Amino acid sequence: MTSSLPTRIARLAIVAIAALGLAACGINSVPTKEEAAKAKWADVQAAFQERANLVTNLAAVAKGAAGQEKSILTGVVEARSKATSIQLNAEDLNDPAKMAAFQQAQTELSSSLSGFGRLLANVEAYPDLKSITNYQMLQSQLEGSENRIRVSIRDYNEAVRDYNTTIRTFPSVMAAKIVYGSKPMADYKAVTPGADVAPNLEGKL
Repeated sequence: MTSSLPTRIARLAIVAIAALGLAACGINSVPTKEEAAKAKWADVQAAFQERANLVTNLAAVAKGAAGQEKSILTGVVEARSKATSIQLNAEDLNDPAKMAAFQQAQTELSSSLSGFGRLLANVEAYPDLKSITNYQMLQSQLEGSENRIRVSIRDYNEAVRDYNTTIRTFPSVMAAKIVYGSKPMADYKAVTPGADVAPNLEGKL
């Protein structure tokens, strides 16, 4: 027996209400976790900016070096320029391609800083470097900066994992699709092996 039109409308209304009710169970968790991940990304950006600011002091530290050592410094400065030219705002976090470009630029700067770390580790070969009073302070600042980057990336990735899981898990997935049109966020992956490990900047004084 065919249901009457009013009956079908009533059933559809019940289904819609039930769906919205289930969606409401996760309606607040979706934006809350999204904003949490965005806040963690702001911490990542701040950590990378801190490192970029420190790079501007490298010229003073390496001015006693020559030849190949100066080319290392030049590479660091050029890598910094590229890294700071690529910015990711909160709206870009759903774009894996933009995240990959940002990661690549930051990894190149990390690699350059590793080369600079090797220069500092051989500081006894450069008496002029050894006499620079800010050497130890800058060395410590760079090490601390790299550690903060690692921690902020770890925290961001955890927030992204939490958010991405939420928008795929019932019943929050209904709120994510019906109410917000949510998309997964891109996590931060090391582009090269060991890129997530701070360069060893320990010198021999």
